[in-house]
Amino acid sequence: MKKIILLSSVTVASGVLFANIFNSMVIAVATDSDIPNSVLAAREFFKTANPGNFFKIFSPASQFLTLLSLILCWKKAKHIRLFLGIALICYISGDIFAFTYFHPRTDIMMSTPTPDTETLKRLSSEWSSMNWVRSFILLIGVVFSFAAVDRFYSLKSSAIR
Repeated sequence: MKKIILLSSVTVASGVLFANIFNSMVIAVATDSDIPNSVLAAREFFKTANPGNFFKIFSPASQFLTLLSLILCWKKAKHIRLFLGIALICYISGDIFAFTYFHPRTDIMMSTPTPDTETLKRLSSEWSSMNWVRSFILLIGVVFSFAAVDRFYSLKSSAIR
């Protein structure tokens, strides 16, 4: 059961990371392409669903599975505990960043009446640049999650020998 939860935690965290990278490579570039028209198009496109619908489910799931892995593997080895703790801090930091930095900018960009073009350009540029920082934070978390999996299996294989 520990293995399944640990591997699920890495899988979900990797999905969140790649969805965030997709946001940077596709959605942010499209939104930044022809401001204000592209922002207005994004507003229309995201009326029914937006990337937040994905992140509201999978980001907390990633954090929960990582926390659960941390609890279940607590006595397994100090390194596993450390790696999962660092990963959890990274995942939580990514969400704190989302709520304090990204959501306010997105809310302004998607608000009615539409802000002036210069404000939209500035907000879009800030959003795009900092989303790569958020992706890097999530990447660090995924690397530490994989390090925990590696250590978990290393201990298991050394116990078999």
